Amino acid sequence: MAKTKEVRLSEWYFGGLASAAAAAITHPLDLLKVQMQTQKGKNISMFKLTGIVLKNQGFFGLYNGISASLLRQLTYSTARFGIYEVAKQRLTPKDGSPIPFYMSAFLAGLGGFAGGFVGNPADLVNVRMQNDIKLPPDQRRNYKNAIHGLWRVTSREGVFRLWAGASMTCSRAVLMTIGQIAFYDQIKVMLLATSYFTDNVVTHVTSSLLAGAIATTMTQPVDVLKTRAMNAKPGEVKSIFKLVKSTAKESPLAFFKGYIPAFARLAPHTILTFVFLEQLRINFGIVKVVQVK
Repeated sequence: MAKTKEVRLSEWYFGGLASAAAAAITHPLDLLKVQMQTQKGKNISMFKLTGIVLKNQGFFGLYNGISASLLRQLTYSTARFGIYEVAKQRLTPKDGSPIPFYMSAFLAGLGGFAGGFVGNPADLVNVRMQNDIKLPPDQRRNYKNAIHGLWRVTSREGVFRLWAGASMTCSRAVLMTIGQIAFYDQIKVMLLATSYFTDNVVTHVTSSLLAGAIATTMTQPVDVLKTRAMNAKPGEVKSIFKLVKSTAKESPLAFFKGYIPAFARLAPHTILTFVFLEQLRINFGIVKVVQVK
């Protein structure tokens, strides 16, 4: 008679909840990243930029756009994690062994593309709210919250404006989800195959830290272009090619502007997301019986 064991699987919505909880903690780093990416000319360091925000708006200025950030995670991350988890669970062999990396990467990319599309409206409002403080008072959009921002964009610029920069958002989301989710699963499997790691918080933190570094490097050039396209005035960005060209004129390193705050934000965000996700899986996940070889 074949031996069996019980395993815990994630619900489809766990990823969105975990990502939203992580975003609530790391939002100030995301705000600084956006403001650094939209700099033109002389760069201001992350520490100096932090001082400017605190001086002009106080501590809560670091949380500009938090409602849009949470809405973004509840749409974008719920979709990408949900698609990945549901598909992975259907394709996982009966013995519970992991699916091949190429298949994991494909599912992650598919989930990322869908998540990028449905999350683009909230992402656009998020970028604008975070960057508002840098604009002169007469040019600020002054969105009160995410819902107000969505309504203002729709009423003043048209509903299709909500998907400004969607091609870059989806491209970034594909790379981000492969870098985060597919590599996280692969690294975790590799660590658990050794005698030094077990399925605990140490393994989850180690896997997510490495996945965060990979995801940051893969997505930073697209992230810079996406941020600039979303923050541009209507008609300012005539094509993606021209945006790439104008950014390249600044210097090749312009595509990696804000890399340090991006990693400083993405690393803890990735770690917190997967730690929260694993705790949700372990404590509230779906119980499944699998065969043991």
